[in-house]
Amino acid sequence: MKAGSLIVSVFGDAVLPRGGRIWLGSLINLLGPLDLNERLVRTTVFRLVKDDWLTTQTQGRRTDYMLTASGQRRFEEAARQIYAAEAPLWDRRWRLVMVLGELASREREQLRRALYWQGFGEFSPTCFVHPGADLESSFDALGADGMSGLLPKLMPLLAVNPRLGQSAHDADIVQSAWNLESLAGAYTDFVACYQPILDALRQSAPEGVDEQSAFLVRMLLIHDFRRLLLRDPELPEVLLPSGWPGHAARQLCKALYRRLLGPSERHLDRHLLLANGELPPASSLVSERFQGQDALTELA
Repeated sequence: MKAGSLIVSVFGDAVLPRGGRIWLGSLINLLGPLDLNERLVRTTVFRLVKDDWLTTQTQGRRTDYMLTASGQRRFEEAARQIYAAEAPLWDRRWRLVMVLGELASREREQLRRALYWQGFGEFSPTCFVHPGADLESSFDALGADGMSGLLPKLMPLLAVNPRLGQSAHDADIVQSAWNLESLAGAYTDFVACYQPILDALRQSAPEGVDEQSAFLVRMLLIHDFRRLLLRDPELPEVLLPSGWPGHAARQLCKALYRRLLGPSERHLDRHLLLANGELPPASSLVSERFQGQDALTELA
């Protein structure tokens, strides 16, 4: 588990709904039970500042850390997937990113990895494909990741399969561009890890749940689910194998998150501090997660 990625998850899930800032000492105390010591947390947040995920604001001898505009945008884009009640519908259009210019091998690998973590499949060395990505947001994310110089060599396109008689099918694109077996295995492992926790909570009284434990499990749950979704293209149902474990993983994450929400928020009410000593309250954003109609379906 990488400390930087976990801290980004904590900022997006726990800190952002409470004004988006936290005193460094408070962050250290919150993460201590996960064996992230003070030195590691300090080193990691300094690196996240350098990478334009976080920025700082000094209050006397103390310092608040908060997501930058770029970092907040990146997490909000991920949040649309993480907290959606259901998977999105598909408009049957493919999003393509074509490489039109020459790239150095290091640049090509950097681009490939960045698009991989946005869920794009590699159709060929010069063509990346996704069933539903917001191409403008994808290009913004590449710029935020330090690849602005590559953008003039990339062409975003939308494509529709006209379904000619003997032509290839949409399913053939999936088979060529993604390794679904690897992703399915990761989702299966996720369910095996967290299902016993949900089962145990269902058998216990809500008031008996330890608040700190609820917070820690919630952070790990969202962190692990976020890491899966970052490389999941969220293929439409018609293109997925039967019994796709991603569906079970989403429903498990939703059910467990709702069980953990109350006690974990009470823990944050007492322990998420600002540099000036204030305890910022949570906004309604938290209670709206995994609720109601999936906003993604309205965009499909």
